[in-house]
Amino acid sequence: KKMEKFEYAANSQANNMEKEGGELSPEQSAFGMLDIVLSVVIVVIIVLLARRFIRKRKDEDNIKPILIGKPLNVSTTHTGSFVDRMKSRKKNVIVFYGSQTGTAEEFATRLSKDASRLGMPAITFDPEECSDWEEGLGKLGKDIEGSLAIFCMATYGEGDPTDNAQEFYDWLKETSFSLDGLKYTVFALGNKTYEHYNAMGRYIDERLEELGAERIYKRGEGDDDANIEEDFVTWKEGLWPSVAQYYGIDSSQATQVRRDYELTIHTDLNPTEIFSGEPHKLGSFVLQKPPFNTKNPYIADITVNRELHKGGDRSCMHIEIDISDIKMSYVAGDHVAILPANDKDLVNRIGDLLSTDLDTVFSLTNLDDEASKPHPFPCPTTYRTALTYYVDITSTPRTHVLRELVEFASDPKDAEFIMKITSPSEEGKHDYSEWIVKDHRNIIAVLEDLPSFRPPLDHLLELLPRLQVRYYSISSSPKLHPKSIHITAVLVEYQTRTGRTARGVATSWLRNMVPTDGYTPKIPIYIRRSSLRLPFRPINPVIMVGPGTGLAPFRGFIQDRAMDKKDKSTGETVLYFGCRNQNEDFIYEDELTNYKEEGVLSSLYLAFSRDQTEKVYVQHKMEESGEEIWKNLENQGFFYVCGDARNMARDVQNTLLSIIKQHGRKTDSEASEYVKKLQKRGHYLQDVWF
Repeated sequence: KKMEKFEYAANSQANNMEKEGGELSPEQSAFGMLDIVLSVVIVVIIVLLARRFIRKRKDEDNIKPILIGKPLNVSTTHTGSFVDRMKSRKKNVIVFYGSQTGTAEEFATRLSKDASRLGMPAITFDPEECSDWEEGLGKLGKDIEGSLAIFCMATYGEGDPTDNAQEFYDWLKETSFSLDGLKYTVFALGNKTYEHYNAMGRYIDERLEELGAERIYKRGEGDDDANIEEDFVTWKEGLWPSVAQYYGIDSSQATQVRRDYELTIHTDLNPTEIFSGEPHKLGSFVLQKPPFNTKNPYIADITVNRELHKGGDRSCMHIEIDISDIKMSYVAGDHVAILPANDKDLVNRIGDLLSTDLDTVFSLTNLDDEASKPHPFPCPTTYRTALTYYVDITSTPRTHVLRELVEFASDPKDAEFIMKITSPSEEGKHDYSEWIVKDHRNIIAVLEDLPSFRPPLDHLLELLPRLQVRYYSISSSPKLHPKSIHITAVLVEYQTRTGRTARGVATSWLRNMVPTDGYTPKIPIYIRRSSLRLPFRPINPVIMVGPGTGLAPFRGFIQDRAMDKKDKSTGETVLYFGCRNQNEDFIYEDELTNYKEEGVLSSLYLAFSRDQTEKVYVQHKMEESGEEIWKNLENQGFFYVCGDARNMARDVQNTLLSIIKQHGRKTDSEASEYVKKLQKRGHYLQDVWF
């Protein structure tokens, strides 16, 4: 059986095989001994195969199948390279996407539509589906006339490729294959608060050129910390005129592209034939089988959900998830992925605004029979299920969603306004930024504020992005809690400029999942590996900087060290924690105090920013203890940061540079090189967000 890719085996130990007996007697021949060994091996293999066959038959007998009326396809398997698929479907543009949260895939779909509208039929393609890049990219520029490859590539983590682009990235690093004849352009997606801003898009752009490919338009870069929609629209505003000029296309002849999906209303399906929230396979929430991952999450019980804050107007939850019934291993520092659900009141509001029966069963089926995505989400399902589990209804709608649906605004003033805020002009970008982005208008607010704008719900569902998985740092150690996973989550809730209350999808959903005597909440989860790891040798010093919920993974680290300390020598364990007020939001105060008293934490530095006139943050506590930090780093220490990427992580790194310069007596350039070496050796690790 294949192991789940996010599970980790324990450290293996070498088996010491002892030889029995002495030398062969003169009567024994080497050939005779070989015959015996081979016979034994053959018998063992036959026995193992027989046992495996019997076990498989028993497992199959114990599985109760879910009966459905007819087979329902949720995925399509393709054979041959993407070039063969392009030939058979008469496409000459391919848009690759490296996507972790869905934005790059969404942009790729929009580019594909734009290209088709221009008269260059296009397809989108997931790099994970390619098995031979030399054959694919090598043939693309030579076998398909007027071909173009567009790469929408997001950067993930510390300058890493997204999961679905990892193999493509590995191939690019290792290959020397000539890509002469390939025409391409790149749009990179990233966030400027991270050190390795748009590293993947930049690398792919430069590497393709090194291998002989021809860049026909400059690389675009989107910053998710600012307005990535505006960055994308601005870039493609210049892309298509350049493409039209390069390929000799009359852009004035651009055509309207039809819808991608066709609506079917079902009236005769059994409940077992209808998706009810499963992300991929029908019935997977009922028949639970590993491996558990994004397509097959485990339905876990919440056993504890309690408030951590002792006062104030904010909320922070401590949640414990039961994994005692399955083999779902994790390591301190890992993430747990949660598949959330939208607020039922928001779902009902959309049904009311669009005068639609949300319990209608429907399917959206791709009009292209050979498309890699036969449906935008699992079908058949109900409108209620699609709005609850499959599409994002709380984020701000992109310009292309509003523009494609403008015909459904019956009031000319509403239609004119939509056309204005979705135009690529400077005025249009400004108005979109103000009215949509800064006012935090989701699709519900747009429908409320434009009363004549009433698109069909099926068309809206086709265009809305998929609801994304939420990742949380696990705040427990399997050494102490092998049968449960803990998370620490702050409730996201704020007022917008329009007076509406905006809430985080996952945290507002989790807030109501409090177990009682007659109620055990259940949520879909799986484990995702993180780069945040304790050192292999417990004797190495550990320095952790985690204000607020940045403490979460370090709570697991500290539990790990506490268990190690029982029978091993452990190095210095130093924690820097900060919050607003000690009496309100000092989470896990009793635990941390006890760990300090017991000697598990050798040092505990606390920064309460609003308990005095001058604000005090974790970096100030670092400055006060700079000599201790330097000593631990020089003693093969590990430095960890978790929390806000926008300000805190940057301030912490600048403070660390100052400490290295002061206590290590180094110049600016030497201190920077010292930090780079720490990062390269895996001794400076971050788990940050914005």
